[in-house]
Amino acid sequence: MSRLVVVSNRVAPINEGQASAGGLAAGVLDALRQKGGVWFGWSGEIAASTSTTIKARQTNGAITLCTVDLSRRDYDEFYRGFANDTLWPVLHYQTSLSRFDWNEFAGYRRVNEIFARALLPEIEPDDLIWAHDYHMLCLAESLREAGCANRIGLFVHTPFPAPPVFMTIPAHAELIQAMCQYDLIGFQTETDREGFSDYVLRHCDGTRSLDDPTGQTLHAYSRMVRTGVYPIGVNVDEVRAQASAPTNQRNAVRLMGDLRHSQLILSVDRLDYSKGLKQRFHAFEQFLEDVPAARGGVAFLQIAPPSRGDIQTYREIRRELEAEAGRINGRFAEIDWMPLRYLNRSFPRSALMPLYALADVGLVTPLRDGMNLVAKEYVAAQNPEDPGVLVLSQFAGAACELDAALLINPYDTVGVAMTLDRGLSMRLEERQERHAAMMAVMRRNSLDAWRDRFTGDLAAARLGSPSAGIPTG
Repeated sequence: MSRLVVVSNRVAPINEGQASAGGLAAGVLDALRQKGGVWFGWSGEIAASTSTTIKARQTNGAITLCTVDLSRRDYDEFYRGFANDTLWPVLHYQTSLSRFDWNEFAGYRRVNEIFARALLPEIEPDDLIWAHDYHMLCLAESLREAGCANRIGLFVHTPFPAPPVFMTIPAHAELIQAMCQYDLIGFQTETDREGFSDYVLRHCDGTRSLDDPTGQTLHAYSRMVRTGVYPIGVNVDEVRAQASAPTNQRNAVRLMGDLRHSQLILSVDRLDYSKGLKQRFHAFEQFLEDVPAARGGVAFLQIAPPSRGDIQTYREIRRELEAEAGRINGRFAEIDWMPLRYLNRSFPRSALMPLYALADVGLVTPLRDGMNLVAKEYVAAQNPEDPGVLVLSQFAGAACELDAALLINPYDTVGVAMTLDRGLSMRLEERQERHAAMMAVMRRNSLDAWRDRFTGDLAAARLGSPSAGIPTG
């Protein structure tokens, strides 16, 4: 049986006894335990120079964890520069926040090449190579140039924009050509898949394979690349178990303090401009303005752990949100009631899952998101006998599956405020019906199903060049 070789920017710990991982890490670790294999990525360490060989190796059972260090220059150009100052905003349709530098793009390609060179000695002929996310768009190209003939797949966790948006990156053509060196590229939604396919068909002289009736296999640059939609899920039973564990519930009640006496609106997001946090604060302010009866009886808890604190844009977001939270509380707070609690710190999953279960409304309003697993975890954490209400942005990938949520446009301040009022006053029977519908979808599209579908399709992907005469761009 072939092994699985996973490549991502960062890797998760595999030691027994360490905190259980969520989302991607849980799915990948489970697959590695089943198949055996390697998880490769950056160590998180800044060194005097970037290592072109494995610097640290950790083995646990059938899993080997391999990492390399990055130099300050490579970190700045690859991670802080092109990945997060160019790709991330464009992939989330925030082109006004994107900044491009050809030297940083060269650094991005260089680190992808370094990863390939360090990884190549670890690869066996039958291994399946599974790369993750926007950091690795050029990895397959570097592996091919080094002689790697294995099946290589990429899963894009972020959105993938329409061609005119992606083409705002001056190096767009180079990126697409590099991505076509993968055998399989997976996306969260059909819209994301179509964004990539449209670019290949319209701007690379690409064609659809006549051998694939689904139209998801493309011919371009003398290669075949299969595309697919693989919505990432959560382990619903594990989430509910964490949410309902008596110890976790007692700790959650303690954390809530006097919030337990109010109807609770809860949001949990990484501190990022794509999450629509400022717009969300304004919508809650509008709700308090439009629904005076809610004052004193409804509280909004926003948990937003810091991220990328060494990037200026993220420092500015933090200052803006702190100012907005203070302004809203200054306007509406009473001696015995504070409407908005803003916590700029992280909490373990054992604390978050019971908080989800206690919240009357889960407010998830990104301006654009690949999937958003918080939405799914919120639903999975609920007591099916008395569930809360999910208010979800139509621009989150999760909205394609969770259409029984209350879907909103995060740019519509008044509309979000009205939806909050509707969610907080919804009848039990409707809450139960909506929750049951979403749970049925989430059980079908579980974390295990996501992983197994992708790795199964990658194992079945055709290798080699298309037949002669196919337009190659």
